[in-house]
Amino acid sequence: MELPNQVRQRLANFSRTVFIDTNRTGPEFYGNPDNEIVSSLALQISLYFNIYFFPFWWVCNIIMLHLKYPILPDYYKFILVTVVILITLIEAIRLYLGYMGNLQEKVPELAGFWLLTLLLQSPLIFFLLFNEGLTIQPLERAVNIIFTFFLTFQIVVAFLALKKMANQLAARFHLQDFDHFDREKRKTHDSRFLSQHLEEFHPTAVE
Repeated sequence: MELPNQVRQRLANFSRTVFIDTNRTGPEFYGNPDNEIVSSLALQISLYFNIYFFPFWWVCNIIMLHLKYPILPDYYKFILVTVVILITLIEAIRLYLGYMGNLQEKVPELAGFWLLTLLLQSPLIFFLLFNEGLTIQPLERAVNIIFTFFLTFQIVVAFLALKKMANQLAARFHLQDFDHFDREKRKTHDSRFLSQHLEEFHPTAVE
């Protein structure tokens, strides 16, 4: 399963704008940037435990929702059910993009993971954690605090991984452009060298 091309392009443009360090005078890679691993081990460990934690979070919230549903106002019933459904859908997409982006070093996927975490999942969890109108139970508060720690940590480490990954990608393109320019320069030099020798050869042959 791949992201649509239009979405990938938008995320790639966003990554180039936000994460690439434009203050550099040139690539900082002394070796071959293709051989450097830029995946984040900390992010991968966090995603691994997040996958096992989320079903536990989901079960706890469904149980608490069932217990307190009769005493909630009608509008809070609708809001809470909608928020739980949204969090479930977003989390499935978010974890998939995180795994794909980090393990395979794909900048658009990792940027999508970071944006979903920062702009959608975190505000929804904060709503469940701090809105006292939802009649928050101790178990709910505990699992939402743990979820908040996961999200906050992933926002930070994914940002750092994206900067490193985007800068490595930029360095790779710079090296490719340099190699292409160098090859063209060598071709031009070789053709001039050959032309000079042919010009020297023809007069000698006539004599």
